Amino acid sequence: MIRVVIPAHLRILANVSGELELHVEGRATQRTLLDALEARYPMLLGTIRDHHTRRRRPFLRFFACEQDLSLELPDDPLPEAVTRGDEPFLIVGGIAGGSL
Repeated sequence: MIRVVIPAHLRILANVSGELELHVEGRATQRTLLDALEARYPMLLGTIRDHHTRRRRPFLRFFACEQDLSLELPDDPLPEAVTRGDEPFLIVGGIAGGSL
């Protein structure tokens, strides 16, 4: 099982609390993990990835094992610690700011 943490607003939308646990068929990649997440929680379709391009939405970042995986290729394998369930895959809302 892969542990996934999603932002609070998406937990409310999916009507879940805390970490999610997902089973991914075959090789665990960002694409297969997000496919499994959207299949289990269809109300999240389009909230993490664009409906048409399937690219990560702006202001969302992916982290695991203290690494930013946001710019990794969607079909690159996830870190071993994530696939074993030792470390969670984090989907984090980005914060933009400017000067005052």
